Parts: sequence; structure tokens; C-alpha cells
Amino acid sequence: MQTQIMPLEESCEAVVIDSAPSSERAFLLANTLPSTLREMQEKHIIPVYSKDNEPLISHSDFIESALETVERLFPHESILEPAIRVSHPIKGRIPSARNKPAKDLEDWERTLYYERAAFVIEIPSIQESVGDNQLSLTIGGVKAYNHDSLHQKKGVDEHFKVFIGFQNLVCTNLCVSTDGYLADLRVKSVAQLITAIEELIRRYRLNNHLSLMRQLTECYLTEQQFAQLIGRCRLYQYLPQAQKREIAPLLITDQQISIIARDYYRDHSFCREADGRISLWKLYNLLTGAVKSSYIDTFLERNVNSLELTSGILQTLQGLHTWQNWFLQ
Repeated sequence: MQTQIMPLEESCEAVVIDSAPSSERAFLLANTLPSTLREMQEKHIIPVYSKDNEPLISHSDFIESALETVERLFPHESILEPAIRVSHPIKGRIPSARNKPAKDLEDWERTLYYERAAFVIEIPSIQESVGDNQLSLTIGGVKAYNHDSLHQKKGVDEHFKVFIGFQNLVCTNLCVSTDGYLADLRVKSVAQLITAIEELIRRYRLNNHLSLMRQLTECYLTEQQFAQLIGRCRLYQYLPQAQKREIAPLLITDQQISIIARDYYRDHSFCREADGRISLWKLYNLLTGAVKSSYIDTFLERNVNSLELTSGILQTLQGLHTWQNWFLQ
């Protein structure tokens, strides 16, 4: 059955917001910590522009805007609470506690916000099956204040990343395609942010994305081809720049390539077949699993890059000429 994202409609039915988070296991690892929307709203201070002390759009504002948009566009669906990961804490203290040793500070004397945050909102009532794995439609984003110009006045663009795609319920890996991703969304207000999120959701080609992922289940690499792919990925980082420009970009790090090689043998869900073959669907999930070790502000690009690499390999095996041909030459 083909799933469609329905157009905006008026409805008197209440959206079901499940109290369970959108993922019981982390969709992102690296140096992140779990957080909740309530914790952000009640305990995290909001960074400001240094020249006029005006606030930036906070992490909680961003997540609330995305959640509000999802509720409006999917009025009849079950929607889970956002799953949130944060990193790079910015700590402070109130003026009256300026001379206290850190160990003696009371909770109410500390201030805190996180430089980077990522979140996903899962819609479990919209699910599809790919390669015997259940996938849920998922919307999310990233906000990293290190990409903003905090030394200026309010009115300059603030930077966001937003996506719509799927989450593999077997492993919580995200499946994000190019047309479901805004890598550098720049807005000046919450209203502009909501509009951009809505536009992304409306133009996302869900069925095309699913069709591509299902094609990956039908194509396999031999053990020798997989070994060649891993070797080429390691060589890529050291290629002359002129040659690199002729090949599709590879954003995955050497450490993550090592994780893929290890999990080719050891991953419970996506390891090789008994004869050494591995489907491109399993390869794709090894890639998306490995990039979960990325920092918050780089993991979405690497996730999208995982699908670009795998779909390019698919085309190579089909005899088509693509930028990814080099990886299996």
C-alpha cells in the first residue's frame, strides 16, 4: 500500500500525543545526553545576542514549532513525544554565587544551556516495512548555536537543520533522503521557521524514498565487493583533490568505516549472509548505524550521504555511470 502525506485539513479531532518518547534507544550517540522538552523549558537559559541582549530562538522554541507543525499536518495520527539529545553544555552561575567553589553551588545558583541539540518526533501510526524492518515516519531537526553569530544584534539569520524521513524501529537508525532534508535553513523568526518546516513536509516525496529503499533489499554485494568498497572508502580521504572532485563526496570518517567493517561480521540485524554476501539495505543500515557516532551538527549530513553512497552503488551494479562508480572499480 502506498502511503501519502495528506494535505492540511481542518479537524476537530484531537491529536494523540503519546507520553512515550519517540525512541526508547538513542537515535544519536557520540557525546550526547538525553533531555526532555520540559527540562529545556524549565531549566535551560536562553542565549542572547551580545550587542542588544535579545534572545535567539531557543532549542525548546524550535522543538515546539516542529511539534505544532506535525500536529497540524497529521491531525488523525498518533504522535510521540520528541526524543532529544544535547551536547556541549554552557555552564554559568548567578552573580551572588560568583565566589563560591563549584562543589558548593546549589542547583538554583547554576545556569545551563546546551550549545547543540537534536530531536526526532516519531509518528508510529504511519509505518512501512522495508527488508522485514518496520519504519516509522519521523520529523526532526538540529540546532547548533556555534553556527550563529551571537556577537551581533538580533535580526541576522539563525541556522537550523530540519528533516522528514523514517526511523528503523529495529535499530533507531534514521533514514533521510536529500529531498527530505534542509541542511542550512536560515530564518529570523519562529513564524518563518514554522513555514519552512511545513513546506519541507509538504514537498517530501515519501513514496519515492520508500521505493528507493526497497530497491536496496533486492541487490547484493559479494564479500569481495564489500571489501573493495571498504578499502576505497579508506583511500578516499587521501586522494589528490583533482581526483576527489570527480567522485561523489564521502563524509563518513575512517573510524566509522571501521565500525561498518566490524559490524559486517558482528551486527545482529545487518551482518553478512552465510556466503559473505550483504544486501545494499543491510549495508545502508550499517552506514546509518555508524554515523550515529557523529557530533550533533554533522550526523544528519552523514546520514543523507549514506543513502547517496548506497543508491550510487545500486546504480553501479545496474550498469549505470554515476559518481559512485569509483568505489567498486
